[in-house]
Amino acid sequence: MRRSRPAVLVARRLLAVPVVLLALSTAVFLAMRLLPGSPATALSAGGGQTLTAAELSANQARVSQALGLDQPILTQYLRFLGDLVRLDLGSSFYGSNSVLGLLAGALPATIELTLLAMAIAVLLGVVSGVVAALRKGTWIDASARTVATVSFSLPWFALGVLGVVVFGVWLRWLPVIGRLPNALDYHPTTNFVLLDAILQDRPELVLPWLRYLILPATTLALSMAGFITRIVRASVLEVLGDDFVRTARMKGLAEGAVVRRHVLRNSWLPIVTVLGLQFGSLLGGSVITETVFSYPGVGSLLVKGVLQRDYPVVQGAALAIALLFTLVNVAVDLFYLVLDPRLRKG
Repeated sequence: MRRSRPAVLVARRLLAVPVVLLALSTAVFLAMRLLPGSPATALSAGGGQTLTAAELSANQARVSQALGLDQPILTQYLRFLGDLVRLDLGSSFYGSNSVLGLLAGALPATIELTLLAMAIAVLLGVVSGVVAALRKGTWIDASARTVATVSFSLPWFALGVLGVVVFGVWLRWLPVIGRLPNALDYHPTTNFVLLDAILQDRPELVLPWLRYLILPATTLALSMAGFITRIVRASVLEVLGDDFVRTARMKGLAEGAVVRRHVLRNSWLPIVTVLGLQFGSLLGGSVITETVFSYPGVGSLLVKGVLQRDYPVVQGAALAIALLFTLVNVAVDLFYLVLDPRLRKG
């Protein structure tokens, strides 16, 4: 079967992005309206005042009408799609804040958390996986596989709570709530703290930012690092058994050079595949991790929106996470073209 040219491959991946977003937005739209409870119930409670059943019912009817929730679900869906085509995600039911504005504030925090978690996971997973493969059958290999299995098996919320208790409560080494100290005067330009520290010439932002970020990022990374360790070990072991590796050794090439030039280079394709898939897992895990650490990212925004039945916020947050996931997978496909020249052939 003839392979696709790079331009065709890229076009196919990019064309799949709106299809995925449409499917997910439809699923989220329907799921929110199938959940018990309605935003009209909370918004019509009367601000703490005691209302009769008739007054409460009348308030709910007015709120539902104002929000357009009294219309047939098909009408609501078509209106939602029309707004989505115009890139209008609406406003929150609580406070009328623009969803795009809320995402602009929350998305950079989630991207920072996910990228640092990915970096930690890749560093730990690749190093331990390569070492375990090169020391196959030794106590180093057994220890690496045991630690990888344990870390991969523990759920994120358990790791998060453990981190809070050990490093936040017992040792008091790291802060466990928020993104930056409240006393720090920070006025975001891009809302990426590291970038703002450079743009605003404020190096004093970096260390507090890292202190607040390192614990949730490490919590998020540990599970993924265990999975990467096992994949890297298996991939490296498979390449170590190939003829070209034995030939390189017979030629007298140093072991370090054999690993760098031949083993790692030919082990990267399955590893990159795993990294692309696990990035989506990290985004899903960020929802739990951000909730545990009260970290102000898209995950926290999503959870708060679900609890309040804030339909526009939930839909916008879910779309943002899905867009990140699909774009990363497109980037992984493009990276394949760099790693494997055979895919660039017509």
